[in-house]
Amino acid sequence: MARRILLVTTDQQRYDTLGCNGGELARTPVVDGLARAGIRYERAQPQSVVCMPSRSTILTGQYPATHGVYMNGVPLPAGAPSVADVLRGAGYRTALVGKAHFEPFLDPFLRFVENAIGRRGLTEPPGGAHRGFEHLELATHGAVGPLHYARWLQRAHPEAVAMFYSVLDGSMEVNSEGGGDTGAPQVKVNPVERGWYHTDWVADRTVSFLDGLSDDEDWFCWMSFPDPHHPWDPPQSEVGRVDWRDVPLPPGYPERPEERDAILARKPRQWRLWYEGALVANYEAPARWVPATLTADQVREVNARNAVECELIDEALGRVLARITERGWSEQTDVLFTSDHGELQGDFGLLFKGPYHVDALMRVPLVWRPAPERRVPPAVVTAPVGLVDLAPTLCGIAGIGVPGFMEGSALPLDDDDARARRFEQVLTDWDSELFGVEMHLRTITRDGYVCTSYGPGTLHDGSEGELYDLAEDPLQRRNRWDDSSYRALRDDLVAELRTRGRVARAPKRPLEAPV
Repeated sequence: MARRILLVTTDQQRYDTLGCNGGELARTPVVDGLARAGIRYERAQPQSVVCMPSRSTILTGQYPATHGVYMNGVPLPAGAPSVADVLRGAGYRTALVGKAHFEPFLDPFLRFVENAIGRRGLTEPPGGAHRGFEHLELATHGAVGPLHYARWLQRAHPEAVAMFYSVLDGSMEVNSEGGGDTGAPQVKVNPVERGWYHTDWVADRTVSFLDGLSDDEDWFCWMSFPDPHHPWDPPQSEVGRVDWRDVPLPPGYPERPEERDAILARKPRQWRLWYEGALVANYEAPARWVPATLTADQVREVNARNAVECELIDEALGRVLARITERGWSEQTDVLFTSDHGELQGDFGLLFKGPYHVDALMRVPLVWRPAPERRVPPAVVTAPVGLVDLAPTLCGIAGIGVPGFMEGSALPLDDDDARARRFEQVLTDWDSELFGVEMHLRTITRDGYVCTSYGPGTLHDGSEGELYDLAEDPLQRRNRWDDSSYRALRDDLVAELRTRGRVARAPKRPLEAPV
């Protein structure tokens, strides 16, 4: 029996940007349709809230402590375990189209394989495969650099290169320049034609890969969209889909400055320090931008442009699924849709991401539409699951035993399955050493609570933490860590966190670049 697998990932997409998850801003009928026909996960979390560690977890089925990519800029070794390699060994044709980011992007000397493959214009890696992928066409968020999309744009439409937001400024720092109607950071009017934008390019190249396969082959294709990650510069022809002036402020955005001050005062130090512009603990957040200057209208414009990008992704996915149907593969194709982590997008008066373990960053969309011929009943799973569970799930779809190097479990088909297999908690870590600031966070989500214990570092002595009761405080504004009425619960969660947490590999892999 043939098996085909389409894994769709986006970059930095919140749970609540999909209609099936209650989102009301972006229209996402394609993913919503997959959710109605398949399984929607209400509490899916990454094992890291930044790109490289999270993507390495998806590929390896391992926690960051095991695969060693503990922060952006730490490359995943080319010989690391890979679910694509396992599937290829079982006879699958394999491809990765779009954003990989297992290795740093800032690589002027092409030390890293993926950048070198892009610069050479190769779609078939030397040796037959790279990380188990026999076909690679790579992209990131802009129009410069060595990857396939940028090279294609420079060659085919050179006039479009300057239309995109410049991710780095003249000092090679993350650009803080604002634009659009409100001057929001990392917003730019982009006159690029829609068909030249990376979202449609990823879909086009995915279709091209599929068209090169024979009708009876098994295949695994990871289609990885760079959006809706900042910068927010979608084709200007599409921006009118969502008028930012009509966008309501998100529930997580406290409008009054004194309300923001009170919320941040109850959280560990790095929250307020970043809000005031005194600390940046993640390279992708512009160091010269002060979040306290963020206005309500800027939040509206960022959310509007983000919604446009989500709509374009949904439509691009629809085109790929239509081609799969035309090939006669739909009944045998499993489709999984998720994101590597979320985006603050105005919550707490902040944008972007960093060492902030709240739902804006930790709760991601996850939809699995099993192959229709399997007759798996539609379901909604409320139990917590992790992106570490994706690789074992792919093995299960293929009918392959789960390799010993994988640390997750195949995703549950419903809540009964989740209870039977004890999906009770999910773990998320943060480790960073950037700009002279060292931070360590360990988080467990269990029984409707999110508990984060802080390890000793530059700002914390190891006694601090965060504890949120999601039932009474879904916006995670009231930190119960020091609340005596929650002390027994906190101690129990921390004890389980220490029992279940992974010990980081030693020595640590070296930080090779900022991102």
